[in-house]
Amino acid sequence: MLRILWERGPSTVRDLHEEIANRRNVGYTSVLKLLQIMTEKGLVEREESGKAHIYHPAATQHETQDQLVRDMSERLFAGSAAQLAMRALAMEPVNDEELEELRNLIERKRQRQ
Repeated sequence: MLRILWERGPSTVRDLHEEIANRRNVGYTSVLKLLQIMTEKGLVEREESGKAHIYHPAATQHETQDQLVRDMSERLFAGSAAQLAMRALAMEPVNDEELEELRNLIERKRQRQ
């Protein structure tokens, strides 16, 4: 849902439900409940506009991804971003362009030490 909100911008529950329902079978109330949970967790914010509630991300995609990866690294990999990255790379195929980006990132990290 966050991806949709980042792409579309502020949206109602109905807007989000229609977008998600195009991809998979999900009920309106399921979308609403998830948005309520995401609001409680601070991932999205809600504004009232007449009868409709408008939802939007609480942070940018980059900020949210950074925080979620940081949390996952702490909880599952004792804070090791390298262990997290190696595990992710071992699970999924990586194309040549992504490998080159990784090489460049590693080189930049080496130069900063």
